[in-house]
Amino acid sequence: MNKSVFTFIKEYALITLGILCFVVGWTVFLLPNNLIGGGVTGIASIIQYATGGVIKAGWSYFVVNLLLLVAALFTLGKSFGGKTVYAIFVASAGLNIFQGLIPADIVQTLAIDNGKLMSTIMGGILVGVGIGMTMSQGGSTGGTDIIALIVNKYRNVSPGRMILITDAVIILSSLLVPSYTAAGELMPWTEKVTTVVYGFILIVIVSTVLDLYLAGSKQSVQLFILSSKYEEIADMITHNLHRGVTVLDGKGWYTRQNTEVLMVLTRKSDLNFLLRTVKGIDPNAFLSVTSVTGVYGKGFESIKAKK
Repeated sequence: MNKSVFTFIKEYALITLGILCFVVGWTVFLLPNNLIGGGVTGIASIIQYATGGVIKAGWSYFVVNLLLLVAALFTLGKSFGGKTVYAIFVASAGLNIFQGLIPADIVQTLAIDNGKLMSTIMGGILVGVGIGMTMSQGGSTGGTDIIALIVNKYRNVSPGRMILITDAVIILSSLLVPSYTAAGELMPWTEKVTTVVYGFILIVIVSTVLDLYLAGSKQSVQLFILSSKYEEIADMITHNLHRGVTVLDGKGWYTRQNTEVLMVLTRKSDLNFLLRTVKGIDPNAFLSVTSVTGVYGKGFESIKAKK
């Protein structure tokens, strides 16, 4: 019960932190520079620019995501829907509130004075980390994230690549809609073409950071453990980490004595805890740790093949 409560709090805390990064990236760096991204946030930004800020991005972001959320509930399950509903509510509120909450001089110094290219880079990194942090906990910031996760459930296609394709279409559509700056000035068509280029740079940065973050959070390690207290260590791993342990028969060639070797596959994020616990049980234990890729099975990734 305590572990379930802790896991619940940790997941929603990380989702909240991810949404905070996502919102800051948009409200501080992207929206003040009239930059356009992909996904539902890109659509929301186009609407905000076209209405001269009358319809803030948070409102249209919320409405469009409701439609996509219905599809996700049927495809990805109720747990995904619950986390995503929470993320969409927080992101929608944040996109509206943060635009008036963050002081103008901070936005001027961090974003506008640094130019659109630097704002695209910094905003893209924050948005990519925010989406990755949210998706790693089973949630989503909505929009093309939902489409990416639906496709990823049935095909071995990286979420970043799927988002990249969808977002390119949205960014190009901005050329067909008039855009007004915060001062109420109509943006020239030539400047809109430049904004589209920045938009493509943005989605490349977001998709790259997203894939790097998800790859890091899912990285696995393989351990070989030699210890006279192998039974106690094996019980600890199965009961505390809920990971499988394979006991291999071995023989030390130097001592000519038979020994048991534990083989364990686990997430890299659990490695430090495992090493500390093994050391607490047997300070003389001998361990070998290697990074592995492509771990498929219960507790890890599933093989997605066409039926």
